[in-house]
Amino acid sequence: MWLNWVEMIAVAALCTLCSKYYVHMLQLESYQLDGYLRWANKNRNKLLGWTLNVGVVFTVAYYGLNLLLGAFFGTTGQVIGRIITLLGFAATALALFERQSRQPQKKPLVFTARVKRLYVALGVVSLAGTAVLNFLGLPGYLLFIATPYLALVAGYIMQPVEKGINNHYLNDAKAKLAAWDDLIKIGITGSFGKTSTKFVLAAILSEKFDVLATPSSFNTPMGLTRVIREQLEPHHQVFIAEMGARHVGDIKELVDLVHPKYGMITSVGPQHLETFGNVSTVANTKFELIEGLPKDGVGFFAADGGEVDKLFKRAKCEKYQAGLEGGYLDMRAEDIEVGPFGSRFTLVSGQGERVKCETKMLGRHNIQNIVLCCALARHLGMTMEEIARGMTRVQPVEHRLQILPGAGGITVIDDAFNANPAGAKAAMEVLKGFPGRRIVVTPGMVELGEQEEKLNYLFGQQMADSCDVAILVGRKRCRPMVQAMVEKGFQKEDLHVVADLNEATRILGQIGQSGDVVLFENDLPDNYSEN
Repeated sequence: MWLNWVEMIAVAALCTLCSKYYVHMLQLESYQLDGYLRWANKNRNKLLGWTLNVGVVFTVAYYGLNLLLGAFFGTTGQVIGRIITLLGFAATALALFERQSRQPQKKPLVFTARVKRLYVALGVVSLAGTAVLNFLGLPGYLLFIATPYLALVAGYIMQPVEKGINNHYLNDAKAKLAAWDDLIKIGITGSFGKTSTKFVLAAILSEKFDVLATPSSFNTPMGLTRVIREQLEPHHQVFIAEMGARHVGDIKELVDLVHPKYGMITSVGPQHLETFGNVSTVANTKFELIEGLPKDGVGFFAADGGEVDKLFKRAKCEKYQAGLEGGYLDMRAEDIEVGPFGSRFTLVSGQGERVKCETKMLGRHNIQNIVLCCALARHLGMTMEEIARGMTRVQPVEHRLQILPGAGGITVIDDAFNANPAGAKAAMEVLKGFPGRRIVVTPGMVELGEQEEKLNYLFGQQMADSCDVAILVGRKRCRPMVQAMVEKGFQKEDLHVVADLNEATRILGQIGQSGDVVLFENDLPDNYSEN
């Protein structure tokens, strides 16, 4: 019957259209299907609320109007009932799509070639679903209930296709690197600090070499592949690759692509514990970089007094350690001063060479990463004076302890891209060094698995010792921080808990005054939902 086809095609098209939000989430998860599934299951109640209601309501309407109008007008009444149901469903689905499209997006969906291929698969999956339901004698509206998972099914179907396309580009990038014998290749990894360390290293090495560093947070196989294929030129002498990981084996895959001679580990800490499970697994994954170095490879390790020190001891390759004052190090910083001007220190090599350095970057953890970069630069033949001059090129990384001029005489420290316990602790130490009233605006930390509540409690204790006013975003998530701050004796009138950043901004506008220092600590992931 013609109406069956109209219903199947219309419902399939609307299911595909309303999958845009879920395709967006899949893209934010870097198309990792297991990551999307975890996100979907974590937000199941919220996701299935609208789709379940719409699917059930119009399934009931389909049968109800068929019976009611069929009883009075026969076959003609049944057709009218089905048309009314379809029009009502279409209006509701479009309204839901419009509602989803109006939601604020920090990082909008990018309609790449991959997304377009995914949409084709989505359309096929949706049409097949309505056809199967029709064959079983059931209305296609039931498929709408499963809308949050249609993108997942389409993703599974497209896996072989995408793997083939990716392998083509990966092999092309590998061949380009393999033909470049004298290119100095450096890999950088760490739970935190790797992006800023990459830019610091690029700035220092640029005093002597022609350097290409991967932009922004390009730290996945396809991200590196794109940079290698599109940006790496014959005049480049150094290629610096940031290497990120959310799963065991991710670093090994990147090492197999780049084959760096030099490996740098900035840190190991409790990040992405939802996928790694524990810090030990995080450490082993970061160590994949060192294990993948060639026989003449060289490893550089931040002296952290913890997990990275353990990895330094494990390493069998030529290796160097760098950090702050205390103990023997191949490169260290002494006489550290940190304040509104940035940071000043004396750089000291293992051979006793000394040079005065200054940078606009804030925080002892940033100084440690700078010194780590200096150790590698010295190994590559740069003098201490060249390194100090190169350091003047270093600029604060956007959203990572970046000082910004605020309105009305307020100083703003933007640390929005920091989302780990060690970085948060370092930010509190930086804030302590500033004069005036100190205000923190933060949603706390997420994606820390079972330790999230405990670590946010510790973060609350650190805030209580470092700031005068706290504006916490997210009433449910911030409970451990509130508890810790109250227990530490923080004044309740200086503690504001709000629902979202808009409300936080409004309160900040009311209480802010000239001379205040406002630290924006952490921002929530694009696909995070508290509900």
